[in-house]
Order: sequence, then structure tokens, then C-alpha cells
Amino acid sequence: MKIYQVGAVRRTVATAVIGTVVLCMAARGMADDGAPIKVGILHSLSGTMAISEVSLRDVDLMAIDEINAKGGVCFTKEGKKTCHKIEPVVVDPASNWDLFAEKAKQLLLQDKVAIVFGCWTSVSRKSVLPVFEGNNGLLFYPVQYEGEECSDAVFYTGAAPNQQAIPAVEYLMSEEGGGVKKFYLLGTDYVYPRTTNKILRAMLKAKGVPEENIREEYTPFHHQDYQQIVQKIKEFSAGGKTAVISTINGDSNVPFYKEFANQGLTASDVAFSVAEDELRGMDTSALVGHLATWNYYESVDTPANKAFAAHFKEYAKKHNLPDAEHRVVDDPMEASYFGVYLWKQAVEKAGTTDVDAVRKALYGMEFAAPSGTVKIDERNHHTWRPVLVGEIKKDGQFKIIHRSKGLVKPEPWSEYTSPDKGCDWVDHKGTYEKNAK
Repeated sequence: MKIYQVGAVRRTVATAVIGTVVLCMAARGMADDGAPIKVGILHSLSGTMAISEVSLRDVDLMAIDEINAKGGVCFTKEGKKTCHKIEPVVVDPASNWDLFAEKAKQLLLQDKVAIVFGCWTSVSRKSVLPVFEGNNGLLFYPVQYEGEECSDAVFYTGAAPNQQAIPAVEYLMSEEGGGVKKFYLLGTDYVYPRTTNKILRAMLKAKGVPEENIREEYTPFHHQDYQQIVQKIKEFSAGGKTAVISTINGDSNVPFYKEFANQGLTASDVAFSVAEDELRGMDTSALVGHLATWNYYESVDTPANKAFAAHFKEYAKKHNLPDAEHRVVDDPMEASYFGVYLWKQAVEKAGTTDVDAVRKALYGMEFAAPSGTVKIDERNHHTWRPVLVGEIKKDGQFKIIHRSKGLVKPEPWSEYTSPDKGCDWVDHKGTYEKNAK
């Protein structure tokens, strides 16, 4: 398998090719007989988000290797069956949000990829969105996010708020979850934490939690000193069952949890951006019992998941990936992995790599993911997934302590902040007003 590792590209390159966008779109929309299909991988391999995103590149490449080993992407066109190997084009936007847009434009217009798998933070996704929407591109986005978005250029394989943040807090408020009464909403200062916490604040108020029992605070990316913040959490948690709801992203999680342990904080906490891959770089001895909510854990006990986890570890060793002996799999990795396969299935169903045809083929599509069957919603570009609350163990894995009853339908517009809005690309061409006459 060829991997195209592309370096920095100047703005002038994208500008120079903009006039030929129609020709480029035609070229990347169809594959010649037996010709390889180029796909883009748009993840930060350096900078503050590399701690999370490098593994998404790795698992995407593993999925591509698996598909190529079985003959590639095969479909019948004009009565003739052809099979196409996948050629990944890997770029590094280096945790730079403006560079994400440049790299996305490069992948679509210069490299002529048929699909892009990429992004982690919502600010990176928001940065590339105009590029994909303006050039009829397609992005598979594998990470939980804040909702309030309904783009026909994106398929969201991570959780919407009603598939992670909302059920996590509902669990904490329940008798099973400890009956928490006070909530400290702590996050990195960008769109995902702020919008998620806006939704959670509205939810908490709707459930009768008084304003004085809700605190909200943000830190910049790569923040390292949490001493004062943890002290404030300690003071806030006096006199009532308290939970820290963490939307801290990137490498700031390491100093936050260290300080949490140093001060002997007894408040509950649940994280939405800490999974097995982040824990791999932490001393987990002081984190035992802390919670996270995801749609997948490596500890999901199914034969398919055990095979997936084992295969990734073998892949890491075979390709001499850093720290190969200790590599793990986690929720965004599974979502990225099955996203590659969903796209493959859609191309084979459509009989073409044409974006419009692939998009239509994806509606309602199911795939037997490592954790079980997942499904792309028939209308809103989001994915039906289970909700799992996990407790950190000493080995950096999670003990699943609570799970939803089956798959949860994704709702990109929250009932707590946007009850009259819906997302439907079949009958309403995107976001619509539910009660409109």
C-alpha cells in the first residue's frame, strides 16, 4: 500500500487550482477501471492534539490495509466488476485550525481524494466545513461533539450530545450514579466544551438544579497548571454531592488529573474526552474509580472486539509504531475504523465514488462494528450507537458500569436548547423548524 505523506502546502497552491475545481471534482468523483482510489487522512500528527489524533491515523491505515488485503473496494459498473485498492494521502495540520482548512482544500482540489477521514476538535471541523461544503467534498468525523450542526458534507460517527453528555449527567443524578446535586463544568476554551456545557446547563435547570449549584470554567489549549482550579472545585464541592464534568481536551488532561489526585479531591468526575489512548500516557494509579462516558471501550466483551483490539496491537508492532507494546484502542478509534468500512460499503452499493451517490447510499446503512451493529441515521448523517459509562481501572482500561438499552438515536439539535429544530436531509434539506407551517 502506498501512503502519500504530504508536507506543508502554501495558500497559493489552493488558490491556483480553484479555477479548475469542476474538473477536479469530476476526476475524484469516479475511479478508472482498476485504478486506486485516493482517500485523505486529516489528523494532527504534531502539536497539542497529537496525543489523541495520531492513533486515528493509525487505525484508519489499518482499516485500509485490511480492505486492500481482501481485494479493495469492488463494484459493478456497466455490467463489469472492478476492484480498486485504496491509496491514503496523509497530511498533518499540526493542531493548527487554519492549517486544517488549507490541508482539506489540498486534499480535495490537489490530491483529488474521494473521501476524507479526519479532525478531532470541533474548531478544526468548523474550520474545514466551508471547504467541504463549497467543493462537494465528504468528511467522516469520528469524535463526540456538541451538536447544533447538520451538514450534508459530514457523516458524524461519534456521539451527539444525547449519546454522551446528557446521559452521563442523567446517570450521575440517578440513585445508581450517586444522586449528585452540584456540578462543576470544566473544559478547554473552544466551541465543543462551551456548547456542550450550554446544553448541560439548560438540562440541569430543566431538572430543577439551582443556579448556585452549577459552576462553569474554561482553560486554554495546552493549559498545564490546575492547582487553583482544583482548589476552587474542592471549595465548591463542600456541603453536597458534587461532580466535575470534564470537557478538557488534549494534553491538558495529564496535569489536571495529577492535580486532582495531589489535592485528594473526593468529588465525582466524568470525562468526555479521556479514553484508553489518553490514559496510556498517564499514571493511572490515582485515577481508579474516575468515570468516563463513551459509546465504546476496549473492554467490550465480544469476539469481534477482542479480535479488533488484538489486530491493532499486532498492526502496531508490525509497523513499528511508537510504544507499540502498549498500544490500545478506544472510542474515537473504533468510530474512525468503522467509518472507513461504512464508506467502502456505500461505494460498493452506489457503484461509484461519486460523492452524491455515496451520500445517498449511506442513509440507513448498518455495519457490524467491533462493539456491535451501528447504523447511519436514515436522515440526519449521524450514527446510532450505544451509551456506556465506564470506571477507570488501574491498568488504564474501563469497567463498564452502565449501558443504554440498545442503540440510541442521534439528535444533533438538543431538546433542551433547540426543541423546535431538527436535522433531515431527505425531506427538509438540512436543519428545519419542526413546528413550521
